[in-house]
Amino acid sequence: MTTLSYDVIVVGGGNAALVAALSAHEAGARTAILEAAPKAYRGGNSRFASAAFRIVHNGMEDIEPLIHPDWKYLAKRARLVPFTKERYANEMLETSRGHCDKEAMHVMFDHSYDTVKWMRDQGVRWKLALSKFFSEDQITQDVVDINPGLCLIADNEGIGLTDNLWAAVEKSSIDAHYSSPAYDLITNGDNILGVRTRQKDGFVDFKGQVILACGGFEASPRLRRQYLGQGWDLAKVRGCRYNTGTMIENAISHGAQATGHWGGCHAVPVDHNAPAVGDLRLTDKTSRYSYPFAIMVNKDGQRFVNEGENTFELTYAAIGEQIAKQKEAVAFQIFDQKVLKTLEPRYSTATPVVDDTLEGLAQKLGLNVKQFVDTVREFNAAVPKTGQFDPFHLDGLSTGTKLAIPKTNWAQAIDQGPFVAYAVTCGITFTYGGLKTDPYAHVLNNEGEKMPGLWAVGEISGGFFAFNYPGAAGLVKGAVFGRLAGQAAARRAKDQNRA
Repeated sequence: MTTLSYDVIVVGGGNAALVAALSAHEAGARTAILEAAPKAYRGGNSRFASAAFRIVHNGMEDIEPLIHPDWKYLAKRARLVPFTKERYANEMLETSRGHCDKEAMHVMFDHSYDTVKWMRDQGVRWKLALSKFFSEDQITQDVVDINPGLCLIADNEGIGLTDNLWAAVEKSSIDAHYSSPAYDLITNGDNILGVRTRQKDGFVDFKGQVILACGGFEASPRLRRQYLGQGWDLAKVRGCRYNTGTMIENAISHGAQATGHWGGCHAVPVDHNAPAVGDLRLTDKTSRYSYPFAIMVNKDGQRFVNEGENTFELTYAAIGEQIAKQKEAVAFQIFDQKVLKTLEPRYSTATPVVDDTLEGLAQKLGLNVKQFVDTVREFNAAVPKTGQFDPFHLDGLSTGTKLAIPKTNWAQAIDQGPFVAYAVTCGITFTYGGLKTDPYAHVLNNEGEKMPGLWAVGEISGGFFAFNYPGAAGLVKGAVFGRLAGQAAARRAKDQNRA
């Protein structure tokens, strides 16, 4: 059996893994990356992401210096208020219903800005997320307010983010081993000595400090069915096929502590015809996030969710689960002509169903016609008669207490045909359960002690998100703790080398 020795071994090839590897290398460690995918498919789930980063900042004075020169002109078209730790904390506590590691959460807040600044210096090209969620021709004002929590995005999104980070890796002396899925930890009790990889003709051992950054179990139908429940084995996977939870199970078998919301996941509305597993030709272009400006009905023609509960990035990660509970795991987003201009540009990857009448639309969709028409009429009767529709802010246009399921913002009558519908289903992004770590990404054993030589960053670490998720927080979590883990692993390697 072949054995290779390094100071630091990073398992994974996405955002968290690449940041960890670059951080360890910067700290002087001989570093290797073990990527399960072949080179053509490297990048993990991050490659499929929108690549927005939810960071703490003081407004445009903080954000503008991060932006690549090619995109600085967009700053003149945007107003941006600060995004504070207090607001971020409230979002985290609300979306997780209090089930988040509060100490780790504040570590992420404290390091979020410096981490994206460091990533800029590594070659990541940042821009304002001005036209990600609205196309340029939809933005009619000279200057618009940008959501402060969703203002920063990588140029060319997930592909750009991972290409930039991989380019930095390739300029360094970091060794990348492709088609090298991690198979087992090499251990001596709680001490982690390295990783065994599975190759076509045998196994290769890599000795050194280990940083696990190889995702959750979202690509494993078996584990989805086991932990998420009935029907989840058939859910569409938005990202890569390689995040199967192998090293989560393996680390737990070696004594690592499991933690977090194992029955929960980040799951969103995607096009009903989206591929079963993420396709790099589409990346995240099958996502359907303009539902706050629609009503959403199931096959019976009934609404089942408050579409306007909050801005989409604070609800979308839980909407997928609600769709999964509906008959045939399908729903329909219904728009009229008044709001078509608010649709995200990525709706252009689908062919909508259109009809001049509600009855005709229901027939084309295969819905219970009477129930659907009654649902729309009941909704229309409940919308406010006054108030200004504002797609950029919570506008308070609410049905109030008139409906069993209210719509608390953006409630406008569906009354101007032709009417337009998009069929959607549930797409899983990542899972919430994972390995227990301390606030600096060291993996803890079942007794709550550090497992020397082992860190976990990104989706493989649990206890951070539950039930729901503030949009764009996941990549920040991966990058912040990836950078910290890389530094810590390099320090431990140096100490051992001196000893």
